[in-house]
Amino acid sequence: MAERRRELKRELDVALALAREAGAEVVRLRAGNLGVEMKAGDEPVTVADRRASELILAGLAGAFPADPVISEEAVPPPDALAAPRLWFIDPIDGTKDFIRGGDGFAVMIGLVEAGRPVLGVVYQPTIDRAFYATPAGAFVRIADDVQPLAVSRIATAGEARLVASASHRTADTDKIKATLGISDEQNVGSVGVKLCMIAMGIRDLYVNPAAKTKAWDTCAPQAILAGAGGRLTDLFGRPLSYAELPQRHGLVGSNGAIHDEVVGRLGALFSHLA
Repeated sequence: MAERRRELKRELDVALALAREAGAEVVRLRAGNLGVEMKAGDEPVTVADRRASELILAGLAGAFPADPVISEEAVPPPDALAAPRLWFIDPIDGTKDFIRGGDGFAVMIGLVEAGRPVLGVVYQPTIDRAFYATPAGAFVRIADDVQPLAVSRIATAGEARLVASASHRTADTDKIKATLGISDEQNVGSVGVKLCMIAMGIRDLYVNPAAKTKAWDTCAPQAILAGAGGRLTDLFGRPLSYAELPQRHGLVGSNGAIHDEVVGRLGALFSHLA
């Protein structure tokens, strides 16, 4: 394990540096003409998304030329999903929030080895907050202050503090809250930031029944959430697959302690998605 930690320290250093560089660039570009376009799935994309993607792709290719990299804003390399070691990047997770001028977006870089996320960086440039994890642990850094991450000890679903979408909230969220007996809800744009809030212990649960998320949405934050003691699965408690891009059966992210209860109680509500 010690050798593995040394190996991933370089990966982490590179990923953190690239996330910061890309973050500074997208904030700079937001002050100008973003050139917003709509892509498949009625999702916005900007010149900043594409510039950050190019920057990170080039940086990872230079540092780790043998590793394939899949970005939301680029054509995947052939057979990349079959590689034993693979990077996923989301140049701007939470693009709608980014366009609105908010802080609820992030630059995300994750590494998968043998089908499992082992490294993640989720960086919020406007508040200089970096979440990151390797097998050595999960941490949050705000400016120069670094603290270990740990999920909450909330033990029942009804006590959970839900974090939900700010841009894609639907009536399903109300059904989830009613089924679980939850009253506390906070809305955030980025999937990665939502999951990192659970890793921080300031939120406890995220449920997304939509089949719109992709591997680049979950790779980095899953490594961070797992490192903090939490869990991320599909709606039915099954592990997420990184052998394909779509996460077809929704997401449940939690502090771990409430995960089985949540999955068990929501199963009937979303049985049509199984």
